Amino acid sequence: MNNINFQKHWKNVQLKEIASLRRESIQPENDLCLNYVGLEHIDSGESQLKRWGNASEVKSTKNRFYADDILYGKLRAYLDKAVIAEMEGICSTDILVVTANSKTIPRFLVYLLHTQPLISHAVATSTGVNHPRTSWNSLGEFTLALPPLPEQRAIAHVLQTLQEAKSARQHEIALERERKAALMDHLFSHGTKGESRKQTEIGEIPKSWKVVQTGKVGKIVTGNTPKTSVPEYYGGPYMFISPGDISEPQYVTETNKYVSAEGLKVLRPLPRDSVLVVCIGSTIGKTAMTSTEQSATNQQINAIIPNAKAFSHYVYYAVTYRSRSLPALAGRAAVPIVKKSSFAKFLIPFPPLCEQHTIAQVLQTIDERIMALGKEVQHLEELFHAMLDELMTGKRSAVPLIEDGGV
Repeated sequence: MNNINFQKHWKNVQLKEIASLRRESIQPENDLCLNYVGLEHIDSGESQLKRWGNASEVKSTKNRFYADDILYGKLRAYLDKAVIAEMEGICSTDILVVTANSKTIPRFLVYLLHTQPLISHAVATSTGVNHPRTSWNSLGEFTLALPPLPEQRAIAHVLQTLQEAKSARQHEIALERERKAALMDHLFSHGTKGESRKQTEIGEIPKSWKVVQTGKVGKIVTGNTPKTSVPEYYGGPYMFISPGDISEPQYVTETNKYVSAEGLKVLRPLPRDSVLVVCIGSTIGKTAMTSTEQSATNQQINAIIPNAKAFSHYVYYAVTYRSRSLPALAGRAAVPIVKKSSFAKFLIPFPPLCEQHTIAQVLQTIDERIMALGKEVQHLEELFHAMLDELMTGKRSAVPLIEDGGV
């Protein structure tokens, strides 16, 4: 039995007392107009289904579901996949179709399935080594504290409000990314001065611009890796950057590995605002910039240390804009590699220095907006999980939050 912090009027029940498993199967070919939901369509930690397929895309027996059913991923329960259906359709047999009875409401039920105690219970009761699955019989034994229906509705309202706020911010991020992509297309083909254009080997660019090789705008540095057999090289204050450390934010601000001063001596140190480009493997073309006075990269990354004729932020955006063409330089090897010599010949559009600053500033403003929205998403996600724990365990009542206008 779970250790539950009860509120007055909350009742100790098992999941099978408030919900049941819908046991209705269907052959997809019997109704090709139905929507199909697989585990790949359900995002971890989300309660809303955001995408789906069609029955015509799948074969063999599937589970049937209807609006307000809960779709719960029984395979690898630690992935935390549970959404509320807002339509009818069919789903993978690795998804349990759970229905709420009169003792609970669907929206409360789906949030219950996202709580850590239930996830831990599902993981602990899973069977199978390579493909661990839980079952409804096991889930049904889970014990919880069930609040009265008014409190359930209040809890669901608070949590749904937080998730909708997060979704709104994510939508804003998507719009900003679209705006950035459109602006990059315009800026790198038209410039900022309204001048006539000329055709080049990389497309149309303003007449006063040049097409230059990356090796002409700065020093190219290929990273390396200190010997792992020398522990003194690792654990220091200097970031050791690998492709996995490069994500959407322009600057790399933290890494999985760090090196010591001794480790940095056997590496090729990079100054702040060096431009990083992944040149080996499946993520060729990922770009970023260094954020500290000294850091280093592994051999999968080529860096550009811009010279006096190039503004580092412009170089970053120009290489990012052209990065889709970079894999073509890797050849057909099993592990694609863009060699340093080839990367140094990679072409980018190159305006006068003052226009480089203008373009970079425009794009950086959008990136700063994206980063700010990203931080809001992270904050809302953390707040959601904190409230999920407090509200679902009775540590805090949702009713006052609604009455006070907090949500």
